[in-house]
Amino acid sequence: MLKFKATQLFDGERLLDDKVLITQSDGTIESIVEASDAGESVRELRGILMPGLINCHCHLELSHLKDVIAPHTGLIEFLCSVVTKRNFPAELIQERITAAEQEMYRNGIVAVGDIGNTADTASVKASSRICWQNFVEVLSFTDDKAAENMAHYQSQLNILSKALEGSPLPHRSSLVPHAPYSISPATFRMLNEVTQEQVISIHSQEHPAENELYQQGGGDYLKLFSIFGITESPFPVTGMGSLRSVLPYFDRGQTILLVHNTCTTQEEMDWAKHYAKEKGIQLQYCLCINANLYIENNVPPAALLYRSGSPVVLGTDSYSSNWQLSIASEIKSLHQHFPMIPLETILHWSTLQGARALRWDDRFGSFQKGKKPGLALLDIEAGTSSLVSLQ
Repeated sequence: MLKFKATQLFDGERLLDDKVLITQSDGTIESIVEASDAGESVRELRGILMPGLINCHCHLELSHLKDVIAPHTGLIEFLCSVVTKRNFPAELIQERITAAEQEMYRNGIVAVGDIGNTADTASVKASSRICWQNFVEVLSFTDDKAAENMAHYQSQLNILSKALEGSPLPHRSSLVPHAPYSISPATFRMLNEVTQEQVISIHSQEHPAENELYQQGGGDYLKLFSIFGITESPFPVTGMGSLRSVLPYFDRGQTILLVHNTCTTQEEMDWAKHYAKEKGIQLQYCLCINANLYIENNVPPAALLYRSGSPVVLGTDSYSSNWQLSIASEIKSLHQHFPMIPLETILHWSTLQGARALRWDDRFGSFQKGKKPGLALLDIEAGTSSLVSLQ
């Protein structure tokens, strides 16, 4: 048996003092006991010992864009840059993907919900020690291209799935919509059909222009569309915000990660909660605060989400929009910007709630007996974390 005592212990729900975590040699959890009852050979650690961290939103395939797009460009300019600047030599792309995957593992991240438009990450994930929920992201602006685009992204999903067939770790791959401003009505309907009971994600309410697109049919997203040769909005004008306009496409028991939510209001959250209950879907609000700070020097409505009791999870986004791929840094930023949110709550979002959102809480997220969640050591002041070795 292995025994660990840290400055504090977080079990997935509560911060505990003067406790010792006992595991088997392979990291399987045995128990948490009083330090006075732990006996000898206890390994002393400095920091918060907690289950392995869950990164619910990342774009590993964009790791080669580190330091390419300047901070604080604003979302529309940022998206245009991602579209126009992402083509790099294949060898460099693979090198940066490998480095980013290793960085996340060293930082104690054990499971990732990873967005990809390509299968560029397949070879790295095949030998990874991280569990991957692959979100193969569909972009399809018009109905006439819906079937063609769905077939293309299905081929990318097939490559990822095949690459991970031999992995001893759990993994999944799902087709998902990119955002309300990049998916046509027919494509949304197709995605609803093929994602029944699956975990999916969508970038949601990142910018006021997203609402303007559906309320009036215009706005700043027309600049992004012009890159693709589209001169006017291809989406129906509903007179409502983007969340109310697109969430009704889904009604097949999906778990849906709504990512970013920078402009989400209490009224919209109340409506979404009612809709989800009525249709039998589960909503999770994913925050990537450092990406919001990087792109627009703004923060998401974390306090609003906390007060509402909404299920919240954390992500890093990508190296195109963040200084590091570190859930520990996301925890620190949320703790600094929203001191009214208890640290326990933020730690819960980064562990057990994240595991629940990805439907891997049978393995990850808490120090429950029999689980093998990985051990992470968090330095909250530094905003850093590390994987605890079992050797």
